[in-house]
Amino acid sequence: MKTTTYIALFALALGLTTTSCKDAKSETETKAETAAVEKVVPETLKWSERMMLSEIERFPKASLLDFRDKPKWSYTNGLVLDAAARVYEQTKNEKIYQYIYDYADEMIDSTGTILTYKLSNQNLDMIKSGDVLLYLYPKTKEQRFLTAMETLNSQMESQPTTSEGGYWHKKIYPYQMWLDGLYMAEPFHLRYAKTYIEDEAKKKHIYDDVVLQFDLIQKHSQDKETGLLYHGWDESKEQRWANKDTGNSQHFWSRGMGWYGMAMVDVLDDLPSDHPGRARIIKYLNEYAEAIAKVQDESGLWWQVLDQGAREGNYLEATGTAMFTYTFAKGANKGYLPAKYLTIAEKAYDVLIDKLVTVEKNGVINLNKCCGVAGLGGDPYRDGSYEYYIGEIIRSNDPKGTGPFIMASLELNK
Repeated sequence: MKTTTYIALFALALGLTTTSCKDAKSETETKAETAAVEKVVPETLKWSERMMLSEIERFPKASLLDFRDKPKWSYTNGLVLDAAARVYEQTKNEKIYQYIYDYADEMIDSTGTILTYKLSNQNLDMIKSGDVLLYLYPKTKEQRFLTAMETLNSQMESQPTTSEGGYWHKKIYPYQMWLDGLYMAEPFHLRYAKTYIEDEAKKKHIYDDVVLQFDLIQKHSQDKETGLLYHGWDESKEQRWANKDTGNSQHFWSRGMGWYGMAMVDVLDDLPSDHPGRARIIKYLNEYAEAIAKVQDESGLWWQVLDQGAREGNYLEATGTAMFTYTFAKGANKGYLPAKYLTIAEKAYDVLIDKLVTVEKNGVINLNKCCGVAGLGGDPYRDGSYEYYIGEIIRSNDPKGTGPFIMASLELNK
């Protein structure tokens, strides 16, 4: 009996030892496999540089940002490359500068013509990549970049307007102002005027015109009860998405308000300190921040449809959250907003990292839960309903999220 027991115990011990060895071997092999994967994005870098290098890994050509199969001059390129320029200025990583330059080099020909761009479309979205040229021209002095900037500025001079002077979002969207448009066009318009227009009267006129856009959006798009702003406003009130009394669209879209917040903190970089509109924009920014803070989810993130909370289908969305984080952080850092908004930004940022950022074995980082796109009107027609906003594609690494994430990371020095 004892012999049988000893044999059984020996077998059990041998089995446990073998299992333990297998586990140890498995763990060793796993570590070896992980170590064997080349880290194309070092984990020792700050989040801003890690995300920028991840974007370069995903889209080796900046002209293909936004999952394109053909090069295009568009706002998403300008957004990410604006962020890239800020990372380069901090890190002096030449790979990042080359990425910026290669976009302009590819998209601007020797005569200064912008490839794929049509001035006749009068599309405010196309102005955003002008920020790339504003950055590169002082460094390179390439005449073609200046010529292209002059073309974009000429669009602003000929852009059709509402009866009060508000820029149409696009020629195909007559009498409509969208929150998006203020970010797409006004930082470029203002900086170009400040830097390249010598006629003081003309320069002041552009300053006034830039401020007017914010005045009109506040006048027509802000909901007086909540302080939030509707995505679009149609002066003609003819669009199916427009309220027949106010001309406003139906909902408060996260990224729409994100564009608007970033527009305010960025134009304040260049609007002269003595311009009377400066105090108004800071006032608008404070009203905005108060309204946005009230609809922040307890998690620290923001919802796709801001004021609808946990309504069925709604979700905590990355691009708007990144934009609000950047707006609050920069606004507080610059002294436009009270310090409490820096705390709000830090909380949102930490939750973004914890809940919506994932890291691949090769070090590439992903920003998840991004709304791919949302607009109003068009063909097929976008009706601005709740169902529309929650029904658009959700994807990872949308540049409308990665760009603001990089800028928020820089503002928070994470």
